[in-house]
Amino acid sequence: MSDAPGRPAEPEDRGPLFDATLSTLQPSQAFLDACGDAAIAFEGDDLARLGRYLAFLRDANAKINLTTIVDPDEMWLRHIYDSLTLLPFVASYEREDGTDGPVTLLDVGTGGGLPGLPLAIVLPDVRVTLLEATGKKVRFLSAVTAALGLANVRVVQARAEDAGRDRVEHRERYDLVTSRAVGPLATLAELTVPFARVGGLVLAIKGERADAEIVEAKAALHALHAHVREPLRTPTGTIVPILKQRSTPKMYPRRAGEPKRSPIGGRLRDD
Repeated sequence: MSDAPGRPAEPEDRGPLFDATLSTLQPSQAFLDACGDAAIAFEGDDLARLGRYLAFLRDANAKINLTTIVDPDEMWLRHIYDSLTLLPFVASYEREDGTDGPVTLLDVGTGGGLPGLPLAIVLPDVRVTLLEATGKKVRFLSAVTAALGLANVRVVQARAEDAGRDRVEHRERYDLVTSRAVGPLATLAELTVPFARVGGLVLAIKGERADAEIVEAKAALHALHAHVREPLRTPTGTIVPILKQRSTPKMYPRRAGEPKRSPIGGRLRDD
């Protein structure tokens, strides 16, 4: 498998990570109620594809560490619904320069494919790139993408720090950049903002410390020429939208590991 940053990853020649014939996990009533309250509607085989994805995720989790949530009802709420809370931002996005073409979305540190894969399933016109550094997770993502027939998804194996410096394929190439459970916002900003176009959005799904993390990330966001728009509290978390105002300074992102070891603006809590 190539380690070159920004190159599509090719699955290794190993045994399957999940059983592709597994039955679809059926959506819980709590999930359907939450989607109804949020005016999230589904078309065609959206729910069936989401259910197959969860079945694959749950099965593969026995072999590689993808999620601590394995109860089917909880998976629908904590994984699928939480991912789909980004829909209003993604579906309504328009480029500030008025140019046409499909919306492009990069999911940084996607892990088992969240929130990128659920968004790709329900928004087939959005071009989704899943960025993940761990080889086994990349194998899983590639296999799931093929099994679900997601023509609008590509999987890339690279560290964010490396891909973020790739001006040919990734740096400032995406309309939207998403991330979930990757790290404190000051660190996360350095790993995500460089990918966004000027005028693009970073959409970070955060937890209970979202407000504190926004304050802690003030220096980082200023250095990266970005600022936080109004956060949106959802039943499963807080969405922090970050608008990229100008091009990212050349020095960012720094080398692999540095954003975590030494966040812009000082040492932060990581709990």
